[in-house]
Amino acid sequence: MALDKRPLIFIVISAALFGISPPLAKLLVKDIPPVALAGLLYLGAFIGLSLYSIGRAINAADSIQKAAPLERKDLPWLVGALLTGGVIGPISLMNGLTLVSGFSASLLLNLEGVATSVIAVLFFKENAGKRLWLALGCMTLAAAFLTWEPGPGKFNTGGPLLILFAMLCWGIDNNLTSLISDKDPIQIAKIKGFVAGVISLSLALTLGTKMRLNLTMIGFALLLGACSYGVSLVLFIKGLRGLGSFRAGGFFSIAPFVGAMASLVILREWIGWVMFPAAGLMMIGVWLIVSERHSHTHRHNTVIHMHLHNHDDTHHLHEHYVTSHGPHTHEHTHIELAHAHVHWPDTHHRHIH
Repeated sequence: MALDKRPLIFIVISAALFGISPPLAKLLVKDIPPVALAGLLYLGAFIGLSLYSIGRAINAADSIQKAAPLERKDLPWLVGALLTGGVIGPISLMNGLTLVSGFSASLLLNLEGVATSVIAVLFFKENAGKRLWLALGCMTLAAAFLTWEPGPGKFNTGGPLLILFAMLCWGIDNNLTSLISDKDPIQIAKIKGFVAGVISLSLALTLGTKMRLNLTMIGFALLLGACSYGVSLVLFIKGLRGLGSFRAGGFFSIAPFVGAMASLVILREWIGWVMFPAAGLMMIGVWLIVSERHSHTHRHNTVIHMHLHNHDDTHHLHEHYVTSHGPHTHEHTHIELAHAHVHWPDTHHRHIH
C-alpha cells in the first residue's frame, strides 16, 4: 500500500501560510502593540473559520463527512496546547519581532520544527531514523546559513531568545495537538482562536496597552490571522494526523524559508550568497522526508475510538463496510492485528520500535 501524500501537501501549504506571517506581522507591530497583535491574529483565525463553518453547514451534502468532535478526555491536551501555543508563544513572538528584523524572525521559525521533533522523540516516543535526523540537520544548517550576516554588527540576544522561547512553546503545542489530531481540526482551531484571542486582548487591556484605532491595520491583522493562524492550523492538524509530530515538525521547517523569501520581497532585506546553499540544503531535507519508506511488521492492540475514516484502507474493515461509502464518523472497534505495510506514525501507528 502506497503512502498517502495528502498529509505532506497539508503541511506544505500550512508552512507557507505561517511562514509569511513574520514579515507581515513586522509591518503591523509598528502600529499595534505586540500583546494586542497576538490577540488580533488569533481572533482573526476564529472569525475566518467561523465564517467557513457557517458556509459548510449550509451545504447539507457535507454533513456525511463531519469529523469527530472533541470529547472530555481531550480537554487536558487542548488546554495545554492553548496555553503554550495560543497565548504564551504568540505573545513572545510578537515581542521578539520588535527587537529583530523580519528576515531574522522568519529564519528562527525553523526552531519550531526542531523543537517539535526533539520533543516528539524524547517525550512522546516517536520513531526517528537516521534519514529523518539527517533531514532535520539539513534544514537546521540551512537556517544557520541564512542567519549569517557579514560585516560588523551588534549582537542582540533579547529578540532571538524571545522567538526561541516562542518556538519551544509551539513545539509543545504541536505535540499535544497531535494527541487529539484525529478530532475535528476546525473545531480545535476555532476554540484555540477564540480563547487565545480573548486572553491576549484582555491581557493587553489589563496592562494598559495604548493602541491607535486604525481600522485598516486591525482589519489586516484579522485577515492575516485568518490565513496564517486559522487555515494554517487546520491544515497542520490534518498533517499531524497522517505524519506524526516528528515528521510534521521536520517538514514544517520549510516555513522559515518561505518567510525569508517573503521578507526579501516585502521588507527589501537581502543577505547575499548564503541564500543559495541554504536553498540547496532545504530541498535536500524536504526530499529526505518525502522519499522516506518506513515498513515493518507491527501490531495494533484492540482499541475503541471515533474519528473520520474511510473503509478502503487496512484498518477499518468493520460491520457496515458494504452499506457505507465515503468519509464518515462513528465510534468503532479495531481488533488486535499484526501486519506489515509502509506507514508513518499516524492515528493507527504510534507504536514502539
